[in-house]
Amino acid sequence: MNELEDKLALYLRVKLAAPDLTIANLARIPGGASRETYRFRARYAERGKPIDRALILRRDPVASLIETERSAEYRAYDAFHKLGLPVPEPIALELGSGALERPFFIMAEVENCTTGGIMSPEPYGPHRERVGRQFYSVLGKIAAADPKAIGLDDFDGAKTVRDAASHEVARWEKVIDEDELEPQPIVRAALRWLKRNPPPPAQKICVVHGDYRTGNFLVDDRGEIRAILDWEMSHLGDPLEDLAWAIDPLWAGADPARPGGMIARAEALRIWENASGLQADPKALHWWEIFASLKGAAIWISAAREYEEGRNIDPVNAFSGWYCLSVHNRVLAERLAAEIGA
Repeated sequence: MNELEDKLALYLRVKLAAPDLTIANLARIPGGASRETYRFRARYAERGKPIDRALILRRDPVASLIETERSAEYRAYDAFHKLGLPVPEPIALELGSGALERPFFIMAEVENCTTGGIMSPEPYGPHRERVGRQFYSVLGKIAAADPKAIGLDDFDGAKTVRDAASHEVARWEKVIDEDELEPQPIVRAALRWLKRNPPPPAQKICVVHGDYRTGNFLVDDRGEIRAILDWEMSHLGDPLEDLAWAIDPLWAGADPARPGGMIARAEALRIWENASGLQADPKALHWWEIFASLKGAAIWISAAREYEEGRNIDPVNAFSGWYCLSVHNRVLAERLAAEIGA
């Protein structure tokens, strides 16, 4: 850790024009399959005034669960921070490997907050209603943003409303093809159903966060959402993709009537519609909900392979390949059975 600390200090002394800068309390934050995450404090003087900043380092790992573009994540932070949404302030992005051996970016830490436990039956306790209203309102505002106006219209993903669904099915089918360790009959059945029953065209092409859910935002002790995190899977697509992922049963814990352990589904959809100016069309949303569980299964299949082959032995990958994959297989089986019986 001392070597990383020294290299980080050297980099920030130049980047922040602070030759006296020192690094303190550098510590790895556990979890996270696509980036190594560290928190630290940068201490230096600015115009004679002492500065003590809490910062976060996100560095590419040797092996990554989902191959993602770190510049896209940084640009998403920058664009939505400028829009005034609760997003950490981006500080620096480096795509080369000279400074810290691998690409990385640095952003401000949002302190005195928690993510809430994604497996907790009450992740937000008495604040769940307040948190839920903010959660779906912010998601609606993300969907409402014009990708061109915020400088993200060159992001990867669908370019027209008619290819949003097929683009994402192809993306995750490729992950499954490359990473499955054993036959996945339920997942393959879901892929066939999704291809044979395409949804209506997207209402618009927007920036899709890609992993908007319980556990990926910070909330303070007053129930205020302070930061939306983990934009590494952001891309262009159908805004219903994010909504369906946010209400997926995996995040509901012990109360499936309250997606994400927050507010009731009907209220969540109403708030999202008001904030986005779009409609949560039941037919289209149903397709994207089945897709969400398929996408989840693909991620957990990839996690299992990373762990099995020793490229990333974080226990979260073993848990994902066991528990999360079993949940999404069950959800997919139930939903496909309902389609057959309909």
